[in-house]
Amino acid sequence: MTVLTLRELNRATLARQSLLSRSRMSVVEALEHLVGLQAQTPHSWYVGLWTRLAGFEAEDAAKLLAGREAVRIALMRSTIHFVTARDAVWLRPLVQPVIERSTNGAFGKDLKGVDREALTADGRELVDSAPRTPAELGKLLAERWPGRDPLALSQAIRMWLPLVQVPPRGVWGRSGATAHTTTDAWLGRPLATDATPDELVLRYLAAFGPASVRDMQTWCGLTRLSEVATRLGEGGRLAVFTDEQSRVLYDLPDAPRPPADTPAPVRFLYDFDNLLLSHADRSRVITAEYFSQGFSPHGPMPSMVLIDGFTGAHWRIARARGTATMRVKPFTPLSPAVRAEVEREGAGLLAFTDPTAVHDVQWLPH
Repeated sequence: MTVLTLRELNRATLARQSLLSRSRMSVVEALEHLVGLQAQTPHSWYVGLWTRLAGFEAEDAAKLLAGREAVRIALMRSTIHFVTARDAVWLRPLVQPVIERSTNGAFGKDLKGVDREALTADGRELVDSAPRTPAELGKLLAERWPGRDPLALSQAIRMWLPLVQVPPRGVWGRSGATAHTTTDAWLGRPLATDATPDELVLRYLAAFGPASVRDMQTWCGLTRLSEVATRLGEGGRLAVFTDEQSRVLYDLPDAPRPPADTPAPVRFLYDFDNLLLSHADRSRVITAEYFSQGFSPHGPMPSMVLIDGFTGAHWRIARARGTATMRVKPFTPLSPAVRAEVEREGAGLLAFTDPTAVHDVQWLPH
């Protein structure tokens, strides 16, 4: 089998992620190609679209949320993702075991003995009659289920029902409570009954491949995908490679795999960018210098700068008195040419995030 080097894996993944050159895809096309964006925060994921799509405007995504063409919903790894309505209704049934495993791990003891059917019916009645925040839903359910923890009750509904976060939460430039209703009520369409893990694997590889089975499982949280990958490989739908550690990698036969020396421009990634979270072995993008920065494993995710395709710095925006300052901390010394490229890209990002502010790019010592 062909061996793919680390840099070949890096370039292949960047190509799938529209990070070697900005794509002309529409937001809907990009969301479906990427199988959504992780969207734990209300707005930072907009940067993920800006850095991948040519000419992206925040309103391009915001109007999809407001128009119910896309939603923010718990999916892969039981985390909130921004996906199209079409994808929401077929992905949610597939990752149901992941969401149940995650929720039971945290609240299983508090839900012991609860009648699932009865509690789900109560929850559906409440969130379908009006979008509810977790606190509000928990309080209302506790009135019907005295002696039960309100938080556990609201989390049970998040686990057993496909809940979407409704606007204005997540709309660029606006704010709102984290209120939920069901996909049925919000989208007016049922969950898919014919979704298969085969399609999930194929979609993942189109966006994140080449990848191992462990990579696939890390991305979505499902297990036993080896059976799926093996069957698809034996059926000729997947090509098979190895990496430099002799691990088996699967990929779509005709997917882009650029040469290792393909230029990779500077790109700014947002916190929770799926590029950094969707492989068991993240060395294809994340460097040893990243881990030496002392980032807290339990704290906020840092926002990264890709330099030559790998994590080379982190960034944040400081705002005060009409000024927006991009603060960049490199992990290693950078050449003047690379620093200039980082400054140009950072200035472009500031023009997107803070169009009316005075802009500045500031370097922090490495």
